[in-house]
Amino acid sequence: MCRRVLLKVSGEALRGLDAASSRTILREPTELLARQIKDVHGSGIQVAVLVGAGNIIRGSEMKRGFDLDRSEEVEADLMGMAATLVNAGALSIMLKRCGIEPRVMSAIECRSVAEPWLRKRAIRHLEKGRVIVLAGGTGNPRFTTDTAAVLRAVEIGADMMLKGTKVAGIYDRDPVLFPDAAKLINRLTYGEFLNHFVREQPLGVIDTTAVTTAANERMPVRVFSIFRPGSFIQVLHNEGTYSEISS
Repeated sequence: MCRRVLLKVSGEALRGLDAASSRTILREPTELLARQIKDVHGSGIQVAVLVGAGNIIRGSEMKRGFDLDRSEEVEADLMGMAATLVNAGALSIMLKRCGIEPRVMSAIECRSVAEPWLRKRAIRHLEKGRVIVLAGGTGNPRFTTDTAAVLRAVEIGADMMLKGTKVAGIYDRDPVLFPDAAKLINRLTYGEFLNHFVREQPLGVIDTTAVTTAANERMPVRVFSIFRPGSFIQVLHNEGTYSEISS
């Protein structure tokens, strides 16, 4: 059983699956996420959560839509990192309502709403029974929150990094485009994932830099649907539906 884990969730986890909604953060999915975290935390596992900002802004979409040059692309990445602070604050509020003591920590400085990211302080929070909510990505442009999640998992000594998504795991093709033909892949090695990405269809649910970093650090990664109630703790008990990338 894992002692300490890091959960990466995109901003969609706070908006829910209703893409037509004009609201970027909705109570019901945010509460579902907080309750899933509470279940795991209550079982004695130390939990860190790293949030994305896809419900507010995606740097990649802004780069395409605004036809940005390289220096402007950095600004778009910084905007995306800043937006993660909004999501971290919303999740923190809901965790408090669930009876959990959270600590928001950010890789970009914003002391009025978050502590600065310090590895030893983060570990101390975990050891004292707090849940840490991580914002600001890596603090540097050009790196996704997936990569940030793997790096932070390594830094805090997590046993596993989990990515909670809107799909049940990693498929051989896009399950949205091919709902009847897509096949769930239960387990891949790091090399199999990276080779498939380069040579065949991109698997897409997690970026290659994150998987390359996980491979170098021998950090297991599990991908599952965070929208299924109880799925987080089930995956940690090797139950339910998920895909694993490991050695």
